[in-house]
Amino acid sequence: MYKVKEIADLAGISVRTLHHYDSIGLLKPQKMEENGYRYYTDDDLERLQQILFFKELDVPLIDIQRIIDHPSFDRKHALVSHRSMLVQKKHRLERLIHTVEETLQSMKGAIAMTKEEMFEPFDMAEIEEHQKKYEQEVEEKYGHTDAYKESIEKTSTYTADDWKQIKHEWDSLYKQIAERMDKGPADEEVQALISEYRSLITGNFYNCTLEIFRGLGDLYTSDPRFTKNIDKVKPGLASFLQQAMHIYCDGQ
Repeated sequence: MYKVKEIADLAGISVRTLHHYDSIGLLKPQKMEENGYRYYTDDDLERLQQILFFKELDVPLIDIQRIIDHPSFDRKHALVSHRSMLVQKKHRLERLIHTVEETLQSMKGAIAMTKEEMFEPFDMAEIEEHQKKYEQEVEEKYGHTDAYKESIEKTSTYTADDWKQIKHEWDSLYKQIAERMDKGPADEEVQALISEYRSLITGNFYNCTLEIFRGLGDLYTSDPRFTKNIDKVKPGLASFLQQAMHIYCDGQ
C-alpha cells in the first residue's frame, strides 16, 4: 500500500491533484483510514499512469473517466494507441523545431528559405493525421492488428526528412493521377500510378493487402474528412481514386 504523498512524489504530481481525482471518482484510494489517510495499491498506480497518458494527449478528465471505466476498456490496447499518437506528436514537434531553426538561419541570411518550406511542418501534419485515422479505421473495421502494429513500428523510427520524402512522393502521385482524370479510372497510366500508390503504402507503413487497399478507397468517399483533404488537389479526385482502386483490385 502507498500513502498519498508517496504516490504524488512517484508520479510527479501534487497531493492536491490526487485529492481532486478522488473527489470526482477518477482515482479513488483502495483504503481510507478514519484519520483521513489515503492508501493506494499497484492497481491504482496502473490506473494513474493511464490517466496521465490521456492527460498528455489533452483528453478532458470527464472523458478519461468515461473511457477507463467503460466495460470494454483494454489497457494494453490503449497503451498501443497512446504510443502511436505520442510518436506522431513527437515527429510533429521535431519538424516544428527544425523549421524554427531554419527560419532563424534564414533571418540571419545563412540560408534561403522558400515559402513552402516555411509552412512544411503544418502541411505534413495532414498526411500523418490522414494515415493515423486510416490505421484506426482499418483496425476497427477489419481487425488487421498486424498491419496496425507494423505501421507503428515503422513510423516510430522516421525522421523529419523521412516524412518529407513520403509527403513528396504522396503529393506527386496525387497530382499525376489528378492530371489524368479525363482519361478515366481504367486508363493504363492511371492504373500504373494506382499500383505505385499501393507500393508506397506498403513500403512506408504496412503490408497493404487488396482488401485493405479497397477499403482505403471506400473511406476516401465515405468519410468527408478524407474527401475534403484529397479534393484539395482537384475536385472529384477522391471519387476518382476510389473507382481506380476498385478497378485495380478487381484486376489482381
